[in-house]
Amino acid sequence: MNLLFELSGEHPILAIAEIGCVGTVIRTATGIAIADVPDPEMTTRLAQTRVIMELIGECGGTGDALAELLALLDITADRPFSCRVRKIHPAMVDSPQMDLERMMGKSIHGVVSLQSPEVEFRALFTDNRCFFGRVLYTIDRGSYACRNPQKRAFFHPGVMMPLMARTVVNLTHVRSGGLLCDPFCGTGGLLLETELIGARSIGSDYDLEMLAGCWKNLPDGAFVRADATRMPYPDSYFDAIATDLPYGQSTTIGANSLDFLYVMSLKEIRRILKRGGKAVVVTHRDIRHLADNLFEISGYYEQRVHRSLTRRILVLN
Repeated sequence: MNLLFELSGEHPILAIAEIGCVGTVIRTATGIAIADVPDPEMTTRLAQTRVIMELIGECGGTGDALAELLALLDITADRPFSCRVRKIHPAMVDSPQMDLERMMGKSIHGVVSLQSPEVEFRALFTDNRCFFGRVLYTIDRGSYACRNPQKRAFFHPGVMMPLMARTVVNLTHVRSGGLLCDPFCGTGGLLLETELIGARSIGSDYDLEMLAGCWKNLPDGAFVRADATRMPYPDSYFDAIATDLPYGQSTTIGANSLDFLYVMSLKEIRRILKRGGKAVVVTHRDIRHLADNLFEISGYYEQRVHRSLTRRILVLN
């Protein structure tokens, strides 16, 4: 099924990559993506998308072109509906948003309800095109704010925020019921997002304080104290790996140096990851030169956190 994704806009390249966990991206334009998705319900796990729609049609980026498309489609809504328009820069359409929404409401047969619509039709104007769809899901991005790390039982500065943690987990393509490992689990943010999408997780850390705090945040979680350079797991055991490597500031690493830790932990990640599985490794440095002897690097992304920290996100096969 071809679906239309209205992206959140914070990290467009990451947003498109994340969609790969639920389907195959066919096309992109500024602020949107179109993907073939076998199971549309899986899209509700996405973090970098705002709205998911069934793609009904597309046309030129003018009000007249949209009116012609709607006349051709001759849509009848069997439930009360509303119409929404979003102009994504650069959108060339001159018509006011409310005029376009009014025209859409008149062009679709059925009962318009602005107060309690049961169906929403949405037109997205971008890159001199208009993409028209029926809303299937709207991502509740406010739920991520409710999981702010500062609200958890145990907090440590510098942890990854839930929206990015979910994105990192999604980049592993772990499925519901699959098993994911975080060898540097810290306060448990990646494990929490893994559990929320229906996958299973095991976390380990060398720092006893972090492990104790992680247990406070996820009382039902599975954890073990382990040196990431000599992990106690069998070969090819995990479907996916997601981890935020130590940056060296106020961390207990149990190794002589960060370089040694990175090299040896990457070797261990390769050993415990199933063939065909993905590992997503986050750090403050570009470590592609350390990973490319062990993995195929299928993705590299950067997220600027603040002036002195840019996260580097590596997707490894």
